[in-house]
Order: sequence, then structure tokens, then C-alpha cells
Amino acid sequence: MAEPGEQLPEEVLALIFRHLPLPDRAAAARVCKAWAATATCSAVWHDTSISCDCELEGMLPPYLSGCLDHVQNLRLEFEPSRKSSRRAATELLTALTGRTPGLRGLCLECRGEKPLFDAGRDVLDAVHALCGAARALRHLDLRRLPFSLDDALVLQVADGCPELRSLFLDNRTLVGSVGPGSVLELLQACPFLRALGLHLASLSRTALEALAAPERAPFEFLALRCACPEDARAPPLPDETWAALSRRHPGLEVELELEPVLPAESVTRVLQPAVPVAALRLSLSGDTVGPVRFAARHYAATLRALEVRAAASAELDAALEELAARCAGLREVHCFCVVRPSVLHAFRARCPRLRSYTLKLTREPHPWRPTLVA
Repeated sequence: MAEPGEQLPEEVLALIFRHLPLPDRAAAARVCKAWAATATCSAVWHDTSISCDCELEGMLPPYLSGCLDHVQNLRLEFEPSRKSSRRAATELLTALTGRTPGLRGLCLECRGEKPLFDAGRDVLDAVHALCGAARALRHLDLRRLPFSLDDALVLQVADGCPELRSLFLDNRTLVGSVGPGSVLELLQACPFLRALGLHLASLSRTALEALAAPERAPFEFLALRCACPEDARAPPLPDETWAALSRRHPGLEVELELEPVLPAESVTRVLQPAVPVAALRLSLSGDTVGPVRFAARHYAATLRALEVRAAASAELDAALEELAARCAGLREVHCFCVVRPSVLHAFRARCPRLRSYTLKLTREPHPWRPTLVA
């Protein structure tokens, strides 16, 4: 009788095994020698997603630890309120430190609730150590970590990851602890960086000037989150500096996310005509109509996605219709309040590139699902 591994080519088995959760990969490796060789090869582990909630019970030694050298892009999920889950996450990050050839990409995602007064030092210390040894790291995404990120971590990334291409620090935290000085050092140390996510308070005029320098590699994406008191107090960045950045990088797209913490006067400082805003997400406690009208009049050439969380009103409907008439390049619009039929008609008729929308004419149970345009 032929061994199971002889029934399919190795490349086909690898394609199957890479989609299996860790326990199933481990089980496959015990079937026969051929399956064991395929289940532990680099093609299976190059891009890996791991959930610490259900997959790492007793998995790290010996099966997983023998495959870590092959992991180049890792998406790691854990639940900070569960000790076993966060312990597994920190152990895995520690085990990855100093591996050869090492990680190229790391994305951390927290699930569930964060315990009160939890600074996440165990997880952040593990990330800090990994960044100090991961010289080949190119992509680091910490947007879904609920802990305050600090200057020490950013400076460690600047010192340890010179090949970095993207870094996202715009997480949901109540305190902005990354200063503009450390961001400037990061930009100087990582000349190939092309995508960056920050809280608004972490950005400075000097950083924008560094990004616009003639010798800078093409810079493509900047995500700015305005969600903590430091962001509300951040001074405006000059329009001429934004204009210089856009001239230097004509393909630059900026994503702005404005949260309820921003008072009206801060919103007017953030929404500047010269910023090439491609995505605008509004979840304000005050006026939303004004920002929507501003976007319609100043971001018509660049806006590709709009998300609005506000109370329904005739004024908001009128502002949305104006935006539909001016922003023909829109691909997504999501409004989480009931709108009148003319709003839906305006976007369907005026935005030929529209691919998905959330525009409800009657109140429905949440969560609201977007409609895809064929």
C-alpha cells in the first residue's frame, strides 16, 4: 500500500497544510515520513496565523519550536484577560527572538477585554526584545494592541529594524505616549519606510519634512488616529509642509480617524485642505455635518472611503448628497445611521467606482452589514 504522502505531490500537500490550524498540522506530521517532511517545510510556515487561545496548549515544545525558523510573516492572536493566552503569546515571541533568517512581518491582535490597569508590560517587553534582534523585520502592526506604546519601543525598532517598510502604532489607547522626537529618529534610521500609522500627537512638522526629503524612498501611506487628549492638543501642521510632502510623493494616501475626544476646534485644526485624505472616519461627539461638507469641498480629488457614525438628520443627509456629487472617486461609504432614499440614490448615481456601502433606509438590528456593488 502506498504511503499517504505518495498520493499527492509535495507542493499540493504544502498548500493544504498551510491552511490547517496548528493541532491539525501536528497530527499530519505524525502520519508518515513524507507528511512529516511537508508539514514542517518552509512553504507551510512562511505565512502563519496562530491563535494563543486554542492552538498553543502544549504545542510550543517540541513541534512548533522546530518550525519557527521557517516563519517569516506571523499574525498572532491572544486574549489579554486570560493568563494562559498571554503567557503563550509572550513565550512564542520570545522563542522567535534571534531566529535565523528571522521574521519579516509581525501583526499582533488582541481579542476580548483588556483587564483594568493592565499596562501589558509582559507582551510589550517581548515585542521590544524581538525588535532588538529581528534585523530583517519589514512590517510591524501593533494597531490591535490595547496597551500604551512608548518611546522606548519606537527607538528599539529604529535601532534594530533598519529594513522596516511599514509600522502601525495607531492603536486604541487612551494615552498617547509616543513623542515626535522618537518618530523622527525612526524615520532617519529606517529610510525605506513607506507606510506609517500614528496618533496625531506623535507627528511633527520636522517629521513631515524628513519624509519629503529628496533622497527619501517613495512614501505611500500615512494613517493618523485622533483619539486621546494629546491628539486634541496637538498643534496644526502647516499646509505648506503637507503640500511639499504631496509634491514629493504624489501617490501618498492619508487616512484620518477622528474620535469623540476631539472638540470642535481641534477638528478644524486636523482637517486641512492640503492633506491628501483618501480615507476619512468620523465618530465625533459634536458636529459631523461640517466635517462631511469640508471633505466634499477639499478632498474631492483624493477621497476613496468615508465612514460616518452620527445621529441621523436632514442636514447630514444634505451633506452626504453634496459629497456624493463632488467625490466621484469614492469606492466605499459607510454611514451608521438611517439616511433618506435620496442619499442612497446620490451615491449609486454619482460614484461609478463605488464597491461597497452601508446606507440603511430603515433601522435594522446591529451589526449592519455593507452592501457590495457588483
